[in-house]
Amino acid sequence: MSVSTPITRWPAFVAFFLILLITALLSKIPLLLLFKRALIEIPFIFFAILMPFFGTGEKFEIAGLELHREGLLAGTSIVVKGTLGVLAAVILSTTTTAREILRGLERLKLPTVMVQIASFMLRYVNVISDEMERMKIARESRGFVASSIKHWKVLATTASALFIRSYERGERVHLAMLSRGFDGNLPSLDNSKATLRDWIVALSLPSIAFFISLFFFAIGW
Repeated sequence: MSVSTPITRWPAFVAFFLILLITALLSKIPLLLLFKRALIEIPFIFFAILMPFFGTGEKFEIAGLELHREGLLAGTSIVVKGTLGVLAAVILSTTTTAREILRGLERLKLPTVMVQIASFMLRYVNVISDEMERMKIARESRGFVASSIKHWKVLATTASALFIRSYERGERVHLAMLSRGFDGNLPSLDNSKATLRDWIVALSLPSIAFFISLFFFAIGW
């Protein structure tokens, strides 16, 4: 709901922020950990800071700086909405395992192909990381240390070799799956169904956010 709410309705965003803080506290997530992980959005904040200096329309001056009203609103919108989105994502990733997230996406009828791609990515990212580490150790054992631009050719060759190895590994895994009867659908080890309580808990936050947005829209804030 924060995405569709105009940034000029700032009381609604204060309420959204308080809801996320309460959710984090109920989930027993340390606030320091929550905000530390949210620092991933800092590059977007730097981009948003520049927006008030560019644009068209009404201008005003603050501390000797000439700012554009539309640019200021757009930058503020990016920072506020981005922060809320990042905090929500951090809370979700901290309280829910990747396997459970994929299972939830599957139950929400996300296309099967997308769920399978995400599943294989999570499953093999460590394998590819280990492969890259072994290649790094092999380079260093031969006395190679990347220290200047002239070494970029070697790093590019390494990246190409890693891509080819990953592609070949994927082909072998696919053939192994076909030989075991893979028909496009991965077997599910968890056939349990969501209870009414689970649905109520899951829909509580979106419902509260919806009514907050609707309330401030009704009163014209």
